[in-house]
Amino acid sequence: QVQLVESGGGLVQAGGSLRLSCAASGRTISSMTMGWFRQAPGKDREFVAAIRWSGGNLDYADSIKGRFTIFRDSAKNTVYLQMNSLKPEDTAVYYCAGSPATTYSDRAYYADRWYDYWGQGTQVTVSS
Repeated sequence: QVQLVESGGGLVQAGGSLRLSCAASGRTISSMTMGWFRQAPGKDREFVAAIRWSGGNLDYADSIKGRFTIFRDSAKNTVYLQMNSLKPEDTAVYYCAGSPATTYSDRAYYADRWYDYWGQGTQVTVSS
Protein backbone atom coordinates (compact mmCIF):
# COMPACT_ATOMS: atom_id res chain seq x y z
CA GLN A 1 0.00 0.00 0.00
CA VAL A 2 1.44 3.31 -1.07
CA GLN A 3 1.27 6.17 1.40
CA LEU A 4 2.29 9.78 0.89
CA VAL A 5 2.67 12.09 3.86
CA GLU A 6 3.19 15.82 3.38
CA SER A 7 4.73 18.19 5.88
CA GLY A 8 6.27 21.63 6.02
CA GLY A 9 3.25 23.85 5.54
CA GLY A 10 2.58 26.87 7.71
CA LEU A 11 2.05 30.59 7.87
CA VAL A 12 4.57 32.86 6.16
CA GLN A 13 4.70 36.49 5.12
CA ALA A 14 4.68 37.49 1.49
CA GLY A 15 8.16 37.22 0.04
CA GLY A 16 9.09 34.41 2.38
CA SER A 17 9.95 30.78 1.73
CA LEU A 18 8.74 27.35 2.73
CA ARG A 19 9.86 23.85 1.86
CA LEU A 20 7.24 21.14 1.64
CA SER A 21 8.15 17.48 2.00
CA CYS A 22 6.36 14.39 0.78
CA ALA A 23 7.56 11.17 2.33
CA ALA A 24 6.55 8.04 0.41
CA SER A 25 6.23 4.49 1.68
CA GLY A 26 5.17 1.28 0.00
CA ARG A 27 6.82 2.17 -3.31
CA THR A 28 9.98 3.95 -4.34
CA ILE A 29 9.61 7.42 -5.79
CA SER A 30 12.07 6.43 -8.52
CA SER A 31 9.34 4.15 -9.90
CA MET A 32 6.75 6.92 -9.98
CA THR A 33 6.09 10.29 -11.47
CA MET A 34 5.53 12.61 -8.53
CA GLY A 35 3.53 15.79 -8.58
CA TRP A 36 2.45 18.65 -6.38
CA PHE A 37 -1.02 20.14 -6.60
CA ARG A 38 -2.79 22.84 -4.62
CA GLN A 39 -6.35 23.81 -3.85
CA ALA A 40 -7.38 27.25 -2.68
CA PRO A 41 -10.75 27.82 -0.98
CA GLY A 42 -13.56 27.76 -3.49
CA LYS A 43 -11.30 26.72 -6.35
CA ASP A 44 -10.50 23.50 -8.15
CA ARG A 45 -7.33 21.62 -7.36
CA GLU A 46 -4.60 22.73 -9.75
CA PHE A 47 -1.28 21.36 -10.94
CA VAL A 48 1.85 22.96 -9.50
CA ALA A 49 4.87 20.86 -10.49
CA ALA A 50 5.95 17.34 -11.41
CA ILE A 51 9.16 15.36 -11.47
CA ARG A 52 9.92 12.39 -13.67
CA TRP A 53 10.45 8.88 -12.37
CA SER A 54 14.05 9.28 -13.57
CA GLY A 55 14.53 12.37 -11.43
CA GLY A 56 14.42 15.07 -14.07
CA ASN A 57 12.01 17.93 -13.71
CA LEU A 58 8.93 17.45 -15.82
CA ASP A 59 6.97 20.69 -15.70
CA TYR A 60 5.87 23.68 -13.67
CA ALA A 61 2.67 25.68 -13.71
CA ASP A 62 3.18 29.12 -15.24
CA SER A 63 2.00 30.81 -12.05
CA ILE A 64 4.95 29.48 -10.04
CA LYS A 65 7.76 29.20 -12.58
CA GLY A 66 10.97 30.73 -11.33
CA ARG A 67 9.74 30.71 -7.72
CA PHE A 68 9.13 27.04 -6.91
CA THR A 69 11.44 24.07 -7.40
CA ILE A 70 10.55 20.39 -7.21
CA PHE A 71 13.30 17.93 -6.34
CA ARG A 72 13.73 14.61 -4.62
CA ASP A 73 16.01 12.61 -2.35
CA SER A 74 15.80 9.00 -3.44
CA ALA A 75 17.70 7.79 -0.38
CA LYS A 76 14.96 9.26 1.81
CA ASN A 77 12.20 8.35 -0.65
CA THR A 78 11.01 11.92 -0.33
CA VAL A 79 9.97 14.61 -2.79
CA TYR A 80 10.22 18.29 -1.95
CA LEU A 81 8.72 21.54 -3.13
CA GLN A 82 10.89 24.56 -2.38
CA MET A 83 8.73 27.66 -2.51
CA ASN A 84 10.38 31.08 -2.65
CA SER A 85 9.04 34.60 -3.11
CA LEU A 86 5.66 33.47 -1.84
CA LYS A 87 2.60 35.52 -2.65
CA PRO A 88 -0.80 35.68 -0.93
CA GLU A 89 -2.29 33.97 -3.98
CA ASP A 90 -0.14 30.92 -3.21
CA THR A 91 -2.32 30.29 -0.15
CA ALA A 92 -3.82 26.82 -0.51
CA VAL A 93 -3.74 23.26 0.71
CA TYR A 94 -0.84 21.58 -1.06
CA TYR A 95 -1.05 17.93 -2.02
CA CYS A 96 1.58 15.45 -3.06
CA ALA A 97 0.61 12.86 -5.68
CA GLY A 98 2.20 9.84 -7.29
CA SER A 99 1.58 7.99 -10.54
CA PRO A 100 3.11 4.73 -11.78
CA ALA A 101 2.91 6.10 -15.33
CA THR A 102 6.30 6.86 -16.86
CA THR A 103 5.28 8.08 -20.29
CA TYR A 104 3.86 11.49 -20.89
CA SER A 105 1.56 12.79 -23.57
CA ASP A 106 -0.41 15.97 -23.95
CA ARG A 107 0.50 17.07 -20.44
CA ALA A 108 -1.66 14.32 -18.97
CA TYR A 109 0.20 14.82 -15.69
CA TYR A 110 -1.59 18.17 -15.27
CA ALA A 111 -4.78 16.26 -14.46
CA ASP A 112 -5.29 15.01 -10.94
CA ARG A 113 -7.05 11.91 -12.28
CA TRP A 114 -3.73 10.81 -13.78
CA TYR A 115 -2.36 10.14 -10.31
CA ASP A 116 -3.16 7.04 -8.25
CA TYR A 117 -1.75 8.06 -4.88
CA TRP A 118 -2.40 11.15 -2.80
CA GLY A 119 -1.30 12.60 0.49
CA GLN A 120 -3.58 14.24 3.01
CA GLY A 121 -2.43 17.77 2.19
CA THR A 122 -0.64 20.49 4.09
CA GLN A 123 -1.88 24.07 4.54
CA VAL A 124 0.20 26.96 3.26
CA THR A 125 -0.94 30.45 4.19
CA VAL A 126 0.83 33.54 2.88
CA SER A 127 -0.02 36.82 4.58
CA SER A 128 0.27 40.17 2.84
